[in-house]
Amino acid sequence: MNKLINVPESVVADALRGIAAAHPALTVDVENRVVLRRDAPVAGRAALVSGGGSGHEPLHAGFVGPGMLSAACPGEVFTSPVPDQLVRAAAAVDGGAGVLFVVKNYTGDVLNFDMAAELAEDEGVSVAKVLVDDDVAVTDSLYTAGRRGTGATLFVEKIAGAAAAEGAPLERVEAIARRVNAGARSFGVALSACSTPAKGGPTFELPPGELELGVGIHGEPGRERRAMMTAREIADYAVHVVLDDLRPTSPVLLLVNGMGATPLLELYGFNAEVHRVLAERGVPVVRTLVGNYVTSLDMAGCSVTLCQVDEELLRLWDAPVNTPALRWGC
Repeated sequence: MNKLINVPESVVADALRGIAAAHPALTVDVENRVVLRRDAPVAGRAALVSGGGSGHEPLHAGFVGPGMLSAACPGEVFTSPVPDQLVRAAAAVDGGAGVLFVVKNYTGDVLNFDMAAELAEDEGVSVAKVLVDDDVAVTDSLYTAGRRGTGATLFVEKIAGAAAAEGAPLERVEAIARRVNAGARSFGVALSACSTPAKGGPTFELPPGELELGVGIHGEPGRERRAMMTAREIADYAVHVVLDDLRPTSPVLLLVNGMGATPLLELYGFNAEVHRVLAERGVPVVRTLVGNYVTSLDMAGCSVTLCQVDEELLRLWDAPVNTPALRWGC
């Protein structure tokens, strides 16, 4: 397969050099694989650190900046960052008010963030953690015990980041992050497999004319395969699955997320169908985000994430943010 890379071994480092060149408001430590706010640490403010395997861009490095993450640690493609990266990031962004680790629920991520939290505490950094586990497709997966962490990561990082920017203490930022995760659910659909730079070919077999309902962001198996469906039929299936689990009692934020290889023309058309289903179910949508935010390399497909919000969470969602991939109000 044709890839816009030099060699697979340098693809992450090459991308980090490109991020540094494109975004001077960030400090990019290519050697140690840490992306920081240039103004970090911010004295007296809780900081947020997240990370995960590369290949899901703009998650997480694209969400570093005022109003969201203080630092991100990219691992190798689809591989967790190592504890040393996370400790280095925590020490660099701690402004004396502690650090919240935002962790997607994958076994490697959980183990490495736990180890990093212990090491950072030994160095005098107060650390809290929030586990994101919003994917309703399966209860366990190839890489997880429990639900996978997917699109809700964006909501957690944005809303908790806004709380930290306002000066909320670490315990409050952690509590808000947990509320966001508790009120969010996701479901993903693959129309084609992704391909990693190292393999150079599809990571799983998905015959032409079929789709995978409930796919994970690493191509993990979902609930079932079916013959290709229309956007209307996919929206009906995905939204009902999410709503039947979430059962929202308040308005929702909506993320219609591309997996990396689906054009915006199709995503916006799909978004129209998602709104139709939500209206039929009587669920008010207060904000909608459409685009490629939590991707799976070049996988075609999409995911739907709903996050129910109250006045406080909506205010924090609307608060100014200035990152490479999410920017408003500033």
